[in-house]
Amino acid sequence: MGLEINRQKTRVVRLREKGASLDFLGFTFRFDRSLYENGQGRYLNVFPSEKALAREREQVRQLTARQRDCVPIPAMIEELNRHLKGWANYFNHGYPRKALREINTFLERRLYAHLQRRSQRPFRCPEGRSFHAHLRKLGLVYL
Repeated sequence: MGLEINRQKTRVVRLREKGASLDFLGFTFRFDRSLYENGQGRYLNVFPSEKALAREREQVRQLTARQRDCVPIPAMIEELNRHLKGWANYFNHGYPRKALREINTFLERRLYAHLQRRSQRPFRCPEGRSFHAHLRKLGLVYL
């Protein structure tokens, strides 16, 4: 296939050593202390890397940018859902719950700011409904 090993990037990582981790294909691999066995056991923790989370936040920023204020909210949410489902399917290995929560929180804040700046009058949710419930009613998929 003509592949060559890059000697500058190639290294041996001993994950069993304290503080050792490996970033590969958007994931971070490291051994963490077990929460159940009184901290005696350890398990291989696999979750999205900080670099992957930063790229995802940047993608959400682009999808909710000021230049897209004219896009109808249902169309924007449909596009966001398509993107988020693909991202979550790729990063659904290991223990991604904390990372998915971070993306959900960031997405809610971006959509709230987007809705506030769309009009001269600030956005208000329908009476008796929270912003979270309103976004769910509009069809936003939470990870």
